[in-house]
Amino acid sequence: MTNNNKDLESRLWGAADELRANSKLKASEYSIPVLGLIFLRFADAKFSEAQKQIGKQGKGRRSSSSNKERYQAMGVLYLPEEARFENLMNLPEGENIGQAINDAMRAIEAENPDLRDVLPKTYNRLENRILVELLKMMGSIPMDMEGDAFGKVYEYFLGKFAMTEGQKGGEFYTPTSIVKLIVEIIEPFHGRIFDPACGSGGMFVQSARFVREHKANAMEKISIYGQERVAETVRLGKMNLAVHGLAGDIRQGNTYYEDLHNSTGKFDFVMANPPFNVNAVDKGRLKDDPRYPFGMPRTDNANYLWIQHFYSALSDTGRAGFVMANSASDARASELEIRRQLIEAKAVDVMVAVGSNFFYTVTLPCTLWFLDKGTRDTEREDTVLFIDARHIYRQLDRAHRDFTPEQIEFLANIVRLYRGEEPDNLHDSAAMLEEKFLDGQYQDVPGLCKVASIEEIEAQGWSLNPGRYVGVAAREEDDFDFFDRLEELNEELEVRNGEARELEERIGENVAMLLEVN
Repeated sequence: MTNNNKDLESRLWGAADELRANSKLKASEYSIPVLGLIFLRFADAKFSEAQKQIGKQGKGRRSSSSNKERYQAMGVLYLPEEARFENLMNLPEGENIGQAINDAMRAIEAENPDLRDVLPKTYNRLENRILVELLKMMGSIPMDMEGDAFGKVYEYFLGKFAMTEGQKGGEFYTPTSIVKLIVEIIEPFHGRIFDPACGSGGMFVQSARFVREHKANAMEKISIYGQERVAETVRLGKMNLAVHGLAGDIRQGNTYYEDLHNSTGKFDFVMANPPFNVNAVDKGRLKDDPRYPFGMPRTDNANYLWIQHFYSALSDTGRAGFVMANSASDARASELEIRRQLIEAKAVDVMVAVGSNFFYTVTLPCTLWFLDKGTRDTEREDTVLFIDARHIYRQLDRAHRDFTPEQIEFLANIVRLYRGEEPDNLHDSAAMLEEKFLDGQYQDVPGLCKVASIEEIEAQGWSLNPGRYVGVAAREEDDFDFFDRLEELNEELEVRNGEARELEERIGENVAMLLEVN
């Protein structure tokens, strides 16, 4: 995105945040109306552009119904007169602006059935002066923004609202750089894409962007299916798709108990950022559910329910990429047994360790899991690629990090080399790749990546923790940095502590067996 667009984003956010500070609403109450107006501004810009094209092509007068069909054939939402942004901007002083915007949203829904009951209609809760300023602010977005810039403004606001809303924000928003890395690694060029914890639909948006970057029409290549528990978040997701010119089947339901898309064996790609370490799931209701082929975890933790659901939703050649708590990589007892079965099923393809401070709501590090059923009967069927990306990041501020486009492409290119694919260089990552892989062929790099066999993984107690395999990069003496070295030692200590806990458990089990015998 250009610097001008970044300046615009910052200016718009600053103005919106100032207005929120002067209203009586919390961020959670203010975010949906603001996003709704960004949506309306986008829809109006697309409608105006299509209107000009239709005007150039048209001969004679056409009925409104035939006009509507022409807009829809161009992939543009049809806007009735009362929903045009300019008309809302020019409402006379003293008009009930909140009611006018609500009526505009209802009119859009009436003309576009896919958006029925999706758009916000609570603008009467905002004072007229606030709405006037919001309309002016959205009106300042240039109509001629290039490419997907409107969608990026929407994403920017989603991220900023997630930051201000704390834990609630994490329910609907996964940081864009994490989503992009997942997409780059699973490469969803075509097919059916599923996210059973889809939040505001970021996985779908980035998948479509990936397809477009590789010179294809996203809506001709991919189809979108999602499920989300919270009704408000479902509406956000549908708005997000519409802002990006996408359509999909997103349904509201509790994924633990409801499989609304009959997902088993159905999807080419699964992507998700599920809630971590959820307890109190009623496993009795899941008896004989085909989504859990490796059995129920005995511990009161839903991580391995999610992992099995992602696995079972894949077709015979499907790929999955998802975010998971670090603890799941080394979990013991019944979870270890499930993990062992998953590894022996030759479905685990790549594991990526991500550092702390990437998420707005938690500071903890996480692990990205990648499954691939298509590796069976290939050279990779008995191996797993481990990548330690904890030292790769861009520091945004004291508390937040992300990946640059170059870093994302570099990490995905390691996977491409492992798969025997040609690396990408859309984001100028070639120099980073050449520094580590001089001959353009995959090789293990201490401190960065390691291919481990299933036998090696078994020897490590079926752990999928990248730190156990990748090791620590060699450092020359004259390049010594105390704080970096301290961080490395701390990470190594975490690995050793995990191994110590594992040994402690084994010793405890052996002592218990000896006591039983005696």
